[in-house]
Amino acid sequence: MQSIKDTYQRITDTIVEQLEAGTKPWIRPWRGSVRHSRIPRRATGKAYRGINVLMLWVSGQMFGYEENTWMTYRQAQDLGGQVRKGEKGTLVVKYGTFTPKEREDDEDRSIPYLKGYTVFNVEQIENLPDRFASPAEELPSVPVPHLETVEVFVRNTNAKVSYSGTKACYRPSSDDILMPGRDRFDSQVHLYSTLLHELSHWSGAKHRLDRDLSGRFGTECYAVEELVAELAASFLCADLGVAHDPRDNTAAYLASWLAVLKNDKRAIITAAAKAQAAADYLHQLQSSSRVNEAA
Repeated sequence: MQSIKDTYQRITDTIVEQLEAGTKPWIRPWRGSVRHSRIPRRATGKAYRGINVLMLWVSGQMFGYEENTWMTYRQAQDLGGQVRKGEKGTLVVKYGTFTPKEREDDEDRSIPYLKGYTVFNVEQIENLPDRFASPAEELPSVPVPHLETVEVFVRNTNAKVSYSGTKACYRPSSDDILMPGRDRFDSQVHLYSTLLHELSHWSGAKHRLDRDLSGRFGTECYAVEELVAELAASFLCADLGVAHDPRDNTAAYLASWLAVLKNDKRAIITAAAKAQAAADYLHQLQSSSRVNEAA
């Protein structure tokens, strides 16, 4: 089994390589197939989560895969398919715990582990059942985001959002989100990417997810919180079917994120997990809102 150290390092090296090249791997170039922009899925149709989303987005972008379904070599064989000779797989991870015999009597006896394994995009596999072949899409000449979807999503969280001034931020003191006037944004894509980024910050408030990163990252907690918010926004954009283009101070953020990742090989795993938790929390508020409306 791949050691935890090797798996963490391989994932971090992949993300660092992208950042050093000036590319944020969670920013999807969503001009093209709608399928290409969605959250990656397993052969069962279940969505990947956390760091696995980033790893599969990176691979899909590097090799130009339009499909978003991935499976292991064995799964492909069980389905009657065959990975083409020479195809290179993509690393994903599985979380779990185990209990060493010498610690069976300990109260905190379970030890977490991270196991890496390889998956292939369905475009790398021949002879799969027809259900894995998506129908051809007639792409619009100018992709239009589902803007009302985002408006409803944000409204259902009950977050207080106001549009004025020139700054986008979440203000803990007043527990609200301040956005620049709508006419100040270059595009609707930029507006909604920014709004979902700030909504992700909003989710981390003490009376919500209580996302305090200072104990884990010390003076670097601000940079990591920004990374968490951007990853969460990218997950939400993918879930809602809209493009993600935050257009932040890219050079400064890339430098700070690279410093964190190079100093701590587990940082990107933690950030992705926190981002997934934020996205999950905001999705859960949608259900709560519908229940309240029905009552």
